[in-house]
Amino acid sequence: MARSITNTPKDEIAPAKSSRNEIDAFLSAAKSSVQGGAGDGRIVLALDATMSRQPTWDLACSIQAEMFQSAAGSGRLSMQLVYFRGLGECRASKWAADGKSLASMMTRIDCRGGHTQILKVLRHAAKEHARKRLNALVYIGDAMEENVDDLVQAAGELGLRGIPVFVFQEGHDPRAEQAFREIARVTKGGWFRFDRSSASVLARLLSAIAVYATGGLKALEARGSREDRLLLEQMSGRPGGGGTR
Repeated sequence: MARSITNTPKDEIAPAKSSRNEIDAFLSAAKSSVQGGAGDGRIVLALDATMSRQPTWDLACSIQAEMFQSAAGSGRLSMQLVYFRGLGECRASKWAADGKSLASMMTRIDCRGGHTQILKVLRHAAKEHARKRLNALVYIGDAMEENVDDLVQAAGELGLRGIPVFVFQEGHDPRAEQAFREIARVTKGGWFRFDRSSASVLARLLSAIAVYATGGLKALEARGSREDRLLLEQMSGRPGGGGTR
């Protein structure tokens, strides 16, 4: 069931509406993670939910559970979904500590027309980090309709706080690619191009990010899969195509 559109003022991101059962589940997950020590990881998973994104949204729904599973060996993972769509609507979920909770919410969100709101996403990540350490921001989208200098400035502030941004671009929009690559560069994150035919590689890259969030660079180096090495290359600034095929 679609939620009603809310115009969010300025740069504030509205909380996603939840049922009583969802609220209880998220409170339970939050309670179990508040006392977490070393090995706990937090990722903001942000998606463009404008009209062109429905197929990729469905793909992300199926993949995010694998991120929790991959992270299990190196620590506990919590994820927050952020999405924008429509006329200024930008929402953030509660923090979820398992794939089932996050997927349950994602499947009830539909994509709607509108412009990108990436700046809100970047500023929201900074606010979340101020509350509690954020290990990474993952963004999936295909377009960029904002002032690139504003985006890079906000991304640079995340980089100064040690928060890498991993951008997954669908399609070949050159303006979006320029902005996404720069966001990844200034945060020491990574830029990757993908399409729906490379879903399995996307899943492995997102899983590698989950391992990084809970275990750091050492955990990636220890696993040493092809996607782990690709992620390490991107984060180190070494040249690479960033493709997922």
